[in-house]
Amino acid sequence: MKKISLFILTLSIGIFVSCKDDKKTDTKKTVAETAKKVKLKLEPKSGSNVSGSAVFTETDGVVEFTAMISGLEPGTHAIHIHEKADCSSDDGKSTGGHWNPTGSDHGKWGSDTGYHKGDIGNLTADEKGHATKTLKTDQWCIGCGDPNKDILGKAIIVHAGTDDFTTQPTGAAGGRVSCGGIIE
Repeated sequence: MKKISLFILTLSIGIFVSCKDDKKTDTKKTVAETAKKVKLKLEPKSGSNVSGSAVFTETDGVVEFTAMISGLEPGTHAIHIHEKADCSSDDGKSTGGHWNPTGSDHGKWGSDTGYHKGDIGNLTADEKGHATKTLKTDQWCIGCGDPNKDILGKAIIVHAGTDDFTTQPTGAAGGRVSCGGIIE
């Protein structure tokens, strides 16, 4: 009788541990399934040598954006999200204007006076022409279908000049020197 009871107890513990391990695996799958990621290459435009990469990662309703650019003139350059993921033109103008689904004035990201959803801001290139920009926001999403938040089908544009955050509608940022479509 003791052997049977010990066997049942051992079997019960084994089933409990097995079920507990399955729950851990399911939790990991749930987190992985909710994270979305889009990677893109930025190609030179307007006769420049500016290229790079960008990554958008959405987790729990927050999108983290990181861009790594090279080939820039040392100094400050604007970076924006534009309306269309069409980088086919030599000057990058096939992407349209800044992505502005809410019809706001151009401005500095997070400003109380308003800004386009595509007004990422400026990045600073070092003496070797390398620059990095990061941003986290709940104002964007990846493939959610909300026209006021969804970045899919848009483009990243790096400009030759600095965004002054006031000139309408572009920030007087100059020519488009690099482009990458935000597509899956």
